[in-house]
Amino acid sequence: MIHPARLLTAVVGALAFGCAGAAWGHEGKLTFAPVLQQVTPAVVNIEVGTRVRTDPRMRFLFREMPEFQLRQGGGAGVIINADEGHVVTNHHVIDNSDEITVTLQDGREFEAELVGSDPDTDIALLKIDGEDLRELPLGDSDRLAVGDFVVAIGNPFELGHTVTSGIVSAVGRAGLNSRYQDFIQTDAAINRGNSGGPLVDLDGRLVGINSVIVTPTGASAGIGFAVPSNTVKFVTDQLVEDGEVKRGLLGVSIQGVLAEDAELLGLEAARGVVVTEVMPDTAASEAGIEAGDVIVSLNNRDINAPGDLVARVANTPAGTEVELGIVRDGERMSLDATIGSQSDALSSADPKRSRHLSGARLRDLPSDHELHGRGVEIVSVAESSWAERWGLEAGDIITKVNRNRVGSIADLNSALEAADSIWLTVRRGDRVRFGRFR
Repeated sequence: MIHPARLLTAVVGALAFGCAGAAWGHEGKLTFAPVLQQVTPAVVNIEVGTRVRTDPRMRFLFREMPEFQLRQGGGAGVIINADEGHVVTNHHVIDNSDEITVTLQDGREFEAELVGSDPDTDIALLKIDGEDLRELPLGDSDRLAVGDFVVAIGNPFELGHTVTSGIVSAVGRAGLNSRYQDFIQTDAAINRGNSGGPLVDLDGRLVGINSVIVTPTGASAGIGFAVPSNTVKFVTDQLVEDGEVKRGLLGVSIQGVLAEDAELLGLEAARGVVVTEVMPDTAASEAGIEAGDVIVSLNNRDINAPGDLVARVANTPAGTEVELGIVRDGERMSLDATIGSQSDALSSADPKRSRHLSGARLRDLPSDHELHGRGVEIVSVAESSWAERWGLEAGDIITKVNRNRVGSIADLNSALEAADSIWLTVRRGDRVRFGRFR
């Protein structure tokens, strides 16, 4: 007799997966083997080595010890373009590595070249030179819904190709370790070593790259997060084209909606984000967005928190036209905006994060600047502002906050938000200034 729970699982699975994702095996059992046979050849194991200088005291005691030792680590990845040999993984898997080895399911090994990496989304793109590679087609992560069945594949605990299954538990998750956060949450088991491996739908399409777990023990607790495939495509296309990621900009300062403020803002419930300031000469100002507007959707996708809007705009190419749903004085309306570019825009340091930089107009350094990616330029300083009192001048370049490098305005604001007292390293011409203020 078939157990009722197993019968229900089989029926629900058959209805949900369809013939493309699952099949009935020779013993009358539901199996995912057909789709996995198509998918797993595109999944790779990644081993990285980082050269670490040996402690001089140990070399003095043991003179045969080498000057450098190779520290090993690793994770997983997936081939997304077989013709070009492009492999996607996590930035944190290959960060600071000196050697990267990619191993295919058939046992072949390749030394990989780093095409580019984006720590803000935790995505890295590698290149290998091999024949007869298999790639995984990209799915549309915007079409994922809570309850959809997914499969995670990776290299947990260096066990090689390991498959776990589950459902999409949530979409649009934020508050984790990535600046532009729009994660897919899944209960498919993800453990150490799964990082960089694919999250796959039951049609065999890549819908995410496994990146983060939340766990009290270090092992899977059924709460894992993946970078959506649409974000992966946005990042990798730019890494191939330009070697860096150029992010979109709307040009607004925003904050979340509190329950007690919903009625005042003309909302039925606490959702969306409130526009507190509109920057001049930006996509927002040209679209007619006003301070006090509540942005509730972007391209018909709900905006529930500031992180939603930040991630979706940042991962939209400059020049893209989007439709914004807003509530103004209790009335719902739509505005069309053409997304600008962060690299071309001027911005202000957030005074809530550091009043000492209020009055300073900042910009990310242009791509042709010798320090591009290693500092933030001060374009102008308002008279009698905190920035002027601190002694900052137009043309100064802030390169570090509390000895940590800042490569963009986003880096700067994040560093200021996390610190109580601030030490700035500022380059002025050929001179470097280092100072502390509270």
